[in-house]
Amino acid sequence: MVLKLTDIPFFPSYIDGQSDHQFMAGAWAQGPFARDKLGVISAFSAEHMAIFTDERWTRQIELEGMRASGVTRGAMFDFVSNSLLFSNGQAHRNRRGPLARSFARPVLAALREDVARRTDRMAFGLKGAGRVDFLRDFAGPLPAQVIASVLGIPENDADSFAGHVYSAIRGLSVVSAEIRAESDADLDAINRYVDDLLAVRRPDEAGDFLSQYLAKTEDGPMSAEEIRCQIVGLVLAGSDTTRGALASTLSQLLQHRDQWEAFCADPDGLIDGVVNEGLRFDPVIGSLPRVTLETREVDGVKFPRQTFVAVSMLTSLRDPQVYADPDRFDVFRSDHPRLHPVFGSGPHRCLGEILARIELEEALKALARHLPHLAMDGPPPVMRGYGAVRSISDLFVSA
Repeated sequence: MVLKLTDIPFFPSYIDGQSDHQFMAGAWAQGPFARDKLGVISAFSAEHMAIFTDERWTRQIELEGMRASGVTRGAMFDFVSNSLLFSNGQAHRNRRGPLARSFARPVLAALREDVARRTDRMAFGLKGAGRVDFLRDFAGPLPAQVIASVLGIPENDADSFAGHVYSAIRGLSVVSAEIRAESDADLDAINRYVDDLLAVRRPDEAGDFLSQYLAKTEDGPMSAEEIRCQIVGLVLAGSDTTRGALASTLSQLLQHRDQWEAFCADPDGLIDGVVNEGLRFDPVIGSLPRVTLETREVDGVKFPRQTFVAVSMLTSLRDPQVYADPDRFDVFRSDHPRLHPVFGSGPHRCLGEILARIELEEALKALARHLPHLAMDGPPPVMRGYGAVRSISDLFVSA
């Protein structure tokens, strides 16, 4: 018998003290799918991740998420309307193409030396500092400074710019009216700043990143708002995600002392496994939302056209069909897929993946080299959220 969406069980009630992973595992235990009160269908397995991100029958969400949250105007609504992150088809190709060519692998690889120098200086500066607010003093400033360097933002502007970024990105989730207003105000400030940056650049294929980007958009189909919006999207997508992933990965290493000590003994040899496992074990992205383009039956359930689905990154990255002992943090595991699922797939795969990896790799190696006796000074940070970019609580370390 083919089931309808209304036959899918609702998410179970949240139990006080549950982690996000425990809650989502409980939902998965009810069956392959769960639905929320808005009618969004969540899937949990790695197999369903592949099925529901198949571009042949589903698409990236556009404004559905905003409208489901009751948002119909404002800075974040306008951003989502014009961003490659939330577009499909020709609009997505128009928006992604110039950015992808400007953000190509050789350009990013050339940044590694700068990132390595920066992280080396930052890690060395923590030696003997005592109790350190890691998010404030290291994980937060690093991606903000790197993206500022890419965009040509003066170093002394990077910290205030980062504050706007970490506030604005909250608006991509379901938030209160108060936080929505704060997010929009900070996003407006970022928009103005990027407009000013673009105004003084001239299109130049041999120039800096922004000049190259403008050269590739010259006489193209994008409006001035779209051109600016892709740079804003680059800033938003590349800041909070790296900040959270770095803090989360370090906290797991410090909680597994044997693995931290092994990494400190061979940072270059183990860095790939450390980064892949950190991104898997407690991912900074909660889910990948999609919309179906046609009616299809999946695992005995009929999914009509225009069904809003969300594939959980938390459960798919702990799927026992893919990962041995999936609830165990293990930097030595050898069962990671060739392409890490946390960066998405197909034409929507994250443009900043290489840069994010460079930042994570160089930061963690610098910390291992300079601070092998680093330890947590307080409870481990907690990652929260089931969709979009997840939030992370404080991480204090003793340097």
